[in-house]
Amino acid sequence: MDEVDIDARGLICPLPVLRLRKRLQGVAVGAELTMLTDDPVAVIDVPFFCAEAGHEVVEDRAVESARFFRVRRGR
Repeated sequence: MDEVDIDARGLICPLPVLRLRKRLQGVAVGAELTMLTDDPVAVIDVPFFCAEAGHEVVEDRAVESARFFRVRRGR
């Protein structure tokens, strides 16, 4: 398993995306963060948030009963 910056397992919408947004604000443009979440809505919420905020979902995959996201900070 890859190293995870944000472990959002056990949190439900909108908390995983809010944690991701807060952490992305503290990193440089182009930096990548990873998040693991078991919120079933995250498969929709994370890509939507990234598209709206100008970030890029670099990786999105299932890991056991959760989803692993790698997000690159945009603008």
